[in-house]
Amino acid sequence: MTTDSPRQALEAYIAEQKARLDANPQCGVTHYNLGVALLSRGDYLEAEREFREAVTHSPSLVEAYVQLGGLALQQGDLEGCLNYNKMAAEGRPMFATPQGNIGFVYMQMGEPSKAARALERAVKLDPNFIQALATLGNAYMMEGDLERAEKVLRQAVDKEPMFGPAWNNLALVLLERGEPAKAVECIDKALATGYEVRPELLAEVAPHRAPVQPG
Repeated sequence: MTTDSPRQALEAYIAEQKARLDANPQCGVTHYNLGVALLSRGDYLEAEREFREAVTHSPSLVEAYVQLGGLALQQGDLEGCLNYNKMAAEGRPMFATPQGNIGFVYMQMGEPSKAARALERAVKLDPNFIQALATLGNAYMMEGDLERAEKVLRQAVDKEPMFGPAWNNLALVLLERGEPAKAVECIDKALATGYEVRPELLAEVAPHRAPVQPG
């Protein structure tokens, strides 16, 4: 007995969605599902076209705007990514994902205060949105509010101890607060998750590591 490979299964799924669209070309959900499958195949232009069709036929399908934002970000278009996620947030105000994406883009644009406000909304909507918590801690740090930064980053690592970026950001906050020994502990925990800590940060904390005792 043979089973289809993941590639064959994907191609079969794409063919199925296209057949459904032949029968009902106005179905936004099918356009969206096809777009996600094409994205998995690496056909970004075709995927983008399907996501646009999805929101044309189903304007409330804001996940398509989020996907379009991801494609824009992939192309280095921060403004495009921001605008698509704003459209998603306007279409569904209680959806945390676009708020988190808006915060991330504002961080990339060097606007931590705008980022923090969007990330606060994301975390309020979804308290377990770990990526948003970790980025919010970074935004607070850039605003100079180290106390709030440490608080939300500790929340993040308490909720998800294996999320390396939160440990890394917490280490940065602790360094800013003049607590290098605690920062080293956080960096080691980040490394233990497989997260790649920047070499400059590793070099900065190296003098603060406890000497290894001879065996």
